[in-house]
Amino acid sequence: MDSNHEILVYNLTFIHENFFESENLKGIFTLSKENKEAEIKIANAKKEISKFENDKKIKSQELEENKNSLDRKQGTAKNVVWKIKTDYSGGDRVLEFCLDGYKGSKDTLFNHIVSLVKPVAKPIKSINDLKYDLQSITGDNAKKYSELPLITFTSQKLETEILFSKQIVGNENSTISQLIKEFGNSDWVKDGLRYLPSEPIKENEVCPFCQAKTISNALVENIKNYFDDSYGADIILLKSFLEKYSQAIQSIPSKSFYEANPKFEPHKKDFEIKYNAFTKIIQDNKKLIEDKIKTPSVSVVLQISINALEELNDIIQKINTLVTEHNNNIDQKETVKTNIKKTFWEIMRWEYDQTVSSFISNKAISNIKTDALTVSINYCETKIADLNTIISEQQKHTVNIEEAIKNINYGLIDLGITGFAIKKHSEKLYKIARGDNEENVFRSLSEGEKMIISFLYFIELCRGKKDSAETGKKKVVVIDDPISSLSHIYVFNVGRLIKNEFFGKKEKINGVETWRYKYEQVFILTHSLYFFYEITETKHDDRKEMQKLIRLTKNDNGSTFVSMSYEEIQNDYQAYWLIIKDDKQPPTLIANCMRNIIEYFFNFVEKKDLNNFFLQEPLKNNRFQAFYRYINRESHSLGQNIFDFKEFNYTDFKDAFKELFKAAGYEAHYNKMIK
Repeated sequence: MDSNHEILVYNLTFIHENFFESENLKGIFTLSKENKEAEIKIANAKKEISKFENDKKIKSQELEENKNSLDRKQGTAKNVVWKIKTDYSGGDRVLEFCLDGYKGSKDTLFNHIVSLVKPVAKPIKSINDLKYDLQSITGDNAKKYSELPLITFTSQKLETEILFSKQIVGNENSTISQLIKEFGNSDWVKDGLRYLPSEPIKENEVCPFCQAKTISNALVENIKNYFDDSYGADIILLKSFLEKYSQAIQSIPSKSFYEANPKFEPHKKDFEIKYNAFTKIIQDNKKLIEDKIKTPSVSVVLQISINALEELNDIIQKINTLVTEHNNNIDQKETVKTNIKKTFWEIMRWEYDQTVSSFISNKAISNIKTDALTVSINYCETKIADLNTIISEQQKHTVNIEEAIKNINYGLIDLGITGFAIKKHSEKLYKIARGDNEENVFRSLSEGEKMIISFLYFIELCRGKKDSAETGKKKVVVIDDPISSLSHIYVFNVGRLIKNEFFGKKEKINGVETWRYKYEQVFILTHSLYFFYEITETKHDDRKEMQKLIRLTKNDNGSTFVSMSYEEIQNDYQAYWLIIKDDKQPPTLIANCMRNIIEYFFNFVEKKDLNNFFLQEPLKNNRFQAFYRYINRESHSLGQNIFDFKEFNYTDFKDAFKELFKAAGYEAHYNKMIK
């Protein structure tokens, strides 16, 4: 078959493809394959749309809840942060200027602090420091201060004098030097000189050391000779050291001098520690010098005060740095306020970090969820749009068969069917009406009535009344048993429809009778001999010219097409005998054909009771009991024709069938028909 031919087939598949009853419009149906396919696609698309709309609704609700959850958390965070405004604005709040632009709205204040980056370390200055800095450059405090002098200690070099470590003793050549050296008490002796008489002694005096009258002019002279000029020079030098060191100590400013400076307070504790450490060192050194003068023979080591003084001066320098900063701030108030404001917000960001960071984390999590939900919603919307496009396109492809509906209704009337008609429901949907009743009538139609409608539509389709049908093609029509579901009253009418539409007609062209055909070929298949006779041309010559008769036989081995003549056609009764002779036919068909023959012959022809024959030999044989049970059941019209075909044995059934005719006296009839 080439592309110039179009095959049109009427069978159960055609009916199923072209009739589509809407799920949501009961009793409303499409008519045409294109409409059915379009409606199925539209219905499926709508189901998908419903699914995606439901998914979108769920995702949208989740998105809204996610947003509301974040809004609630943000609201709580805003209320916490709003405390900044209540704490630092209003009345004579010193730092209120830092809130300029952020006091009118919780949103504005919150958004500002969230936008700030948390400091790496806690800010050095506190809120009180900022207040102090601001107050120091405003109002009566807006005056400059003098820097504090660094402490100088001019006697630090004395702390390394070697004289302090020297053991200062008397003249070694003195007659008593050996005694003093052995006793190691030169300092004690020296101290005792002041108790000796200054005038010459006439006789021995009381000794200031032992309280005996042992002191003589010679002894006094020897003691004085022991403490010679060198000894005296060292003592004088020690005393001069003590005087210089003491004067240097007295020149050091007192703590109160430094404490009086307004910038002293931040370094008060460190200053006191370093000041006390330094002064303790020099006071201890002074005491050591004094002790050395008292006991010149004992070595002493003074502490070095240089490092302690440097550390103390470092603190003073830090105070001076604040002074310098303050003095500069007096000249640059706006810059100072800007820096104060910057530090203020660094402190706020640090103090409110738990609230801010928690919100930022919640927002990040919320944004991830929002993005995922948005992607899902967008996907649903895209799919819905695509499905709506499918619906739109399929609606364009539906076929308007209004003209065909009119012809179908004419066909119904022509067939004598006036109990119902087809009416248009919409541009592509139809419904059945019985008089004024238009509700769900379609479902009340019998299978035969539906078949009639479908066959009338098939005729319209073959005529090319469908808008989308191609024109100019040669049509091959196949009609498969169109009267299978019809009562006998319609068989003649359907046969006439087929003859009028699909068979050729003789016309005289230029005086010569010629057959004219609408269709290239028409194949008609039927099981009914009655219908066969209705559509077969009775005139031998015309039949020979326009029709070809073929017998189709089927068994377990397959199907066979055999050419046949009109004279070979038998009636239904003869056809039953033909089937039971073929052991390859299905058991159900063979058994039913045997029963139909028996019912026809014995009930309608001979009017005899079968039970009397089954009581005779050899039908009472056990191997014929399955045959007896099947044949002896009540009429299958009562719905009780139940039979297990596993019991079927072809030989047993055929032998029993033959014995029945013999028992009834009709063996000759059997032998004639079985040939």
